[in-house]
Amino acid sequence: MELQKVDGRKARGEKKRRTIVEATLRVIERDGVAGVTHRSVAREAGVPTTAPTYYFATLDDLLIATLLWSAEELCDDMLKIVASGGCARDIAQSLAKAVNENRSRTLAEYELYLLAGRRPELKPAARRWLDLAVEAVRPADPVAFRAFLAAVDGLLMQGLIADVAPNEDELEPIVSFLIRGCDDFTAAPREE
Repeated sequence: MELQKVDGRKARGEKKRRTIVEATLRVIERDGVAGVTHRSVAREAGVPTTAPTYYFATLDDLLIATLLWSAEELCDDMLKIVASGGCARDIAQSLAKAVNENRSRTLAEYELYLLAGRRPELKPAARRWLDLAVEAVRPADPVAFRAFLAAVDGLLMQGLIADVAPNEDELEPIVSFLIRGCDDFTAAPREE
């Protein structure tokens, strides 16, 4: 059995690419999408000014990569909840964290997500989180799960515009109502 060698240049390139994408989200958190330039992202990432354009030729390429990365992160978080049993309290806790202590990041992600409504090239990346979520969870009832995800979007949007964001105690009964009739987000058995 032959061990595959890791290409150091490729690994460094992927690390720098991720650094740039993470920096883009921080710029959006601070300045909104309008503040995203290759120069502002380079400054935030601590990389040479030319690095963002080396990895992302256009700002749309950079925004698409940021949207995709954000979707993957969101789905990883969702999988952790599902793996722990996915009870209403856990989901409410995650939502409360998103609109309270992680408010600026959630706001940045939604700003980026909603930008796809005006920029068609971003639409596939914006829809990716829904597809990833359904693929990851493999719910027994995909329609009910998508309805739940739409309701979560609504709760997060309402939490972001509220004068006082809801806490987990306020969100738990709503989440319980949304998942009523479902014991959990148990995946349907995969057909081989």
